[in-house]
Amino acid sequence: MPGEGLKILLVDDEKHFADTLAARLEMRGFEVRTAYNGLEALAAIAVPADVAVLDLRMPGMDGLEVLHEFKQRTPEMQVIILSGHVDDKEEQAAYAAGALSVLRKPLHIDELLDIIHTIRKTEES
Repeated sequence: MPGEGLKILLVDDEKHFADTLAARLEMRGFEVRTAYNGLEALAAIAVPADVAVLDLRMPGMDGLEVLHEFKQRTPEMQVIILSGHVDDKEEQAAYAAGALSVLRKPLHIDELLDIIHTIRKTEES
C-alpha cells in the first residue's frame, strides 16, 4: 500500500473532521494517530511520527505553540499546518517556525497526499 510504514499524527480540535481524515488516510495504508488539542498532541509525540498534520486554531494551546514545541522536541518530524482560518501573518509565522506546508480547509485529500508522498520520497533518498 502507498502509505505503508509512514506514521502520521493528526491534530485537530474538530473531532469529526479529525476522525474522518484519519480514516481516509488509514484506508490508504498510513498509520494514523489523532489528538484533539495541543496538550494531547505534545503527549502523542512521545511515540515518534514522521508527519504531523496540525490545525492552526485550537482552543487552549494553538497550532503555532504546538508547532514550536514539536520542532524543539522532534525537529526531524515534518509538520503540515491545516486550517480553515489562516491569514498571511499566521502563514508566515508557521513557515518561520518550521512548517513544511500550510493548507486550507476545506481540504482536498489529494493535495495532502501529494505533500506526504513528497516527504516519503525525500526520506527514502
